[in-house]
Amino acid sequence: MENNFREAADRYVMLYDLHTHTIYSHGKGTVEDNVRQAMNKSLEFIAVSDHGPGHLFYGINRNEIVNMRSDIERMNVKYQNLNVRLSVEANIIRDRNGLDVREEEFEEFDFVIAGYHYGLFGCSCVRNWLWSKGIKIGEESLRKANTKMVTDALRKNNIAILTHPGDKGPFDIRELARVCAETDTLMEINTWHGHMTAEEIRIAAEEENVKFIISSDAHTPDRVGDFKEGVVRALEAGLDLKRIVNIKEKR
Repeated sequence: MENNFREAADRYVMLYDLHTHTIYSHGKGTVEDNVRQAMNKSLEFIAVSDHGPGHLFYGINRNEIVNMRSDIERMNVKYQNLNVRLSVEANIIRDRNGLDVREEEFEEFDFVIAGYHYGLFGCSCVRNWLWSKGIKIGEESLRKANTKMVTDALRKNNIAILTHPGDKGPFDIRELARVCAETDTLMEINTWHGHMTAEEIRIAAEEENVKFIISSDAHTPDRVGDFKEGVVRALEAGLDLKRIVNIKEKR
């Protein structure tokens, strides 16, 4: 059956990849390295979305945002057949507006995506890390707290994509899907992380108004445009692939 899904995935192409990283945060390549790979993959649209500035280990430097914008503008002049945009993968936390990107900083990006990560204060980082290592004490209360943290961030901010929902802790996927539909936020099927899993996609898809996007979450340029594993998971979940906004069937 899995081979059938992989054969079916080969019939699709990716249109755009909105979650890629560069040396401005945790990536290994430059903005132009990612853009060149996007051109090689015949993508129409790519975004650089480095980690939010609150991350203790590999968040962007706020002072570098002007340089990031300059790189993006230069790429759009040099590669006019490709639409290059600047985003940021904000980190979801409980403080302020629910993100480590300030409200006044939103205008510095073309759009903002967001997800839950370790490496920050104010987000039950230690508890979730212990949970991931098999220490499940207080799992249900942690699930409720995590879910509320994410849904509050979604409702307080204009978030284009919720990245790898279900990763790094327990979450109520059904509730996340409901609020993503309410806020018109895409749920990401991430080909670098294992989330969303096929089961998480199946649960989320029961919310009929939610839509999905596949992202590479590329930390090296060679992974830009990687998407087929996401299609396989979607097919395993029984998802109507028309609900994935950035793929299309080959002619």
